[in-house]
Amino acid sequence: MFRTICTRAITCAFALSSVAYAQADATKVSDAVYVTPLTRDEASVVQPASVLRGDDLRRRQASSLGDTLDREPGVQSGGMGPGATRPVIRGQDAPRVRVLDNGLGTMDVSGVSPDHQSTVETLGATQVEILRGPATLIHGGGAIGGLVNVVTKRIPRDRMQGLAGVAEVRLGGAAREDTTIVDLNGGTGGFAWHLDGYSRNAGNYDRRQGRVANSFVDSRGVNLGVSMIGDRGHFGIGAQVLNSFYGVPAGELARIDLDQQRYELEGELRDPLPGFSRLRGRLARNDYRHNEIEQTGEIATRFANNGAEGRLELTHRPIGPFTGVLGFSNQWRRFSAVGEESFIQPVRTRGEALFLVEEARAGDWRFELGGRVERERHRPEAGTGLPDRSFSPATWSGGMVWTFTPGYSAAATLTRAQRAPGIEELYANGPHAATGTFEVGDNTLAKEVSRNLDFSLKKITGAWRWKAGVYANRFGNYIFGQFQDVDGDGVFSSTLDRVDDENAADPDGELLRLHYRRAAARFRGLEAELSWRPEGPWGMRLFGDVARGRLEGIGNAPRMSPSRLGLESTYGSGPWGASASLLRVMRQDRIATAQETATPGYTRLDASLQYRIRHGGQASTTVYLQANNLLDKDIRVHTSFIKDAAPLPGRSLTAGVRATF
Repeated sequence: MFRTICTRAITCAFALSSVAYAQADATKVSDAVYVTPLTRDEASVVQPASVLRGDDLRRRQASSLGDTLDREPGVQSGGMGPGATRPVIRGQDAPRVRVLDNGLGTMDVSGVSPDHQSTVETLGATQVEILRGPATLIHGGGAIGGLVNVVTKRIPRDRMQGLAGVAEVRLGGAAREDTTIVDLNGGTGGFAWHLDGYSRNAGNYDRRQGRVANSFVDSRGVNLGVSMIGDRGHFGIGAQVLNSFYGVPAGELARIDLDQQRYELEGELRDPLPGFSRLRGRLARNDYRHNEIEQTGEIATRFANNGAEGRLELTHRPIGPFTGVLGFSNQWRRFSAVGEESFIQPVRTRGEALFLVEEARAGDWRFELGGRVERERHRPEAGTGLPDRSFSPATWSGGMVWTFTPGYSAAATLTRAQRAPGIEELYANGPHAATGTFEVGDNTLAKEVSRNLDFSLKKITGAWRWKAGVYANRFGNYIFGQFQDVDGDGVFSSTLDRVDDENAADPDGELLRLHYRRAAARFRGLEAELSWRPEGPWGMRLFGDVARGRLEGIGNAPRMSPSRLGLESTYGSGPWGASASLLRVMRQDRIATAQETATPGYTRLDASLQYRIRHGGQASTTVYLQANNLLDKDIRVHTSFIKDAAPLPGRSLTAGVRATF
């Protein structure tokens, strides 16, 4: 039914594209970083940040968020297959990298296990914001390693007159993908509305050595929102319905059937009270379910996560040299997992936080200082025998940006952040087939403490632009999973130290025992990007990153991101456009002792070609071809739990057509 609706809608869209453009205003694409409360654009953000939007975002769109963002400095893919891959930032994954949907949490269960899908979708996004390093000052301990915010038009924030939209179909690829997208925006006077829908169907993907079993994805979603927009702000409501059915290409080859309904309120009011310039509030309510289905068709485990999250921010007018934002956030959720892999007992979680961020400007200098205090409580359900735990993390951060000459700036940030342990780290006790482990939590774990220093230089104007940065991060009580020496011989062996589904020692067992523990840790690295975008048809981008991590007294941190060097070039003249990218990922042999194996390096070449037909005004039709992994390399992702079972797709070609009106 959904595919039929999409097909009819896209047919109508192509017909409308020749007549509707005269009445429609373009949907604004802001260069603001939506997720930060004080900055106006990417260049003024104190901490390392980047924004992906427009044609750059469309060229990189993949079936998962991690694969979409893995060409940004410091960001790599978690490699858990097309259905579930999250981004890895500076070697950190969930629960230290928070993913947001329009500034609020996704409220899925992707942070509990890497085989669980992040429910945010980039197909209808206007931009994706990436903050590297601690972003906890506003968004809590779940962002102690970084943050990704996907900004959509679900709730309109700008006036619209008439009708505008996009319709797109893409076919092909290594998984024989069939994707349909419809995005419509309209309004009159102070009323604006938005409707979008997508359907993605992809089979098991091909690689050089054959097809990867259970790597299919079949997902669809609808977003609807309306707003009233006035001279002093807006108020809107929105809803999302998502269904995804996908396979996990490892372990027991489970299939996951996921449903989510999300409802949102958002409002902004300028000059709300004397002495204040802006009041902004957001609230989301979420109902999430997914079933993990065995190859026999039986449901092995049922996961559920019901929750809500709200945020209120009040910006005050200058007091002397200071302008700032006072904010409050609140969230709650009830998590449960029932069945064969219920490795975490049902838990209720509540959290509240109060934060303040202040900025001051003096000539060419901009200073930012802030703090956050929060309270988080985990309460396992009665009868589980597990203790309640409460934490009071506190965070402070100070930073500065110095524009030492027009177009050039230097920035430094010092952050001390705390994170409460996640429910999987505290309460896990059961088999987890997706990672091939029997996970054992530690309900005595204390707060994680991070001290991070970032320093960067930027050139932000002219045809040649660049940015480069270094960082150092020292953790106290860094929480990680360590494989156990089951047979007691003093040496861990992935072939001998195995257990069965009941956690009993069994050399023929299918699982490794993984125990969550804590240790001091140090991470450091560098990131750099150079771009050339003159007024002519050519453009170029060169980027690279290096990350290192060690657990004191133990060795290398597990699954650390390998070093990379990438080169991208673009061409656009008249109706023609083209791009090519070459990525060299180095061999990763800085591995956790006895817990993992080295991963070979690889070189990946991708290219695209497009032809755009303009119909007048803003209406156009674009036909494109996209080729991935042209060298047909065997690509294994070191950050992945399943790199040996599920290498990335081989050489493929995708064709598509996109109508904008």
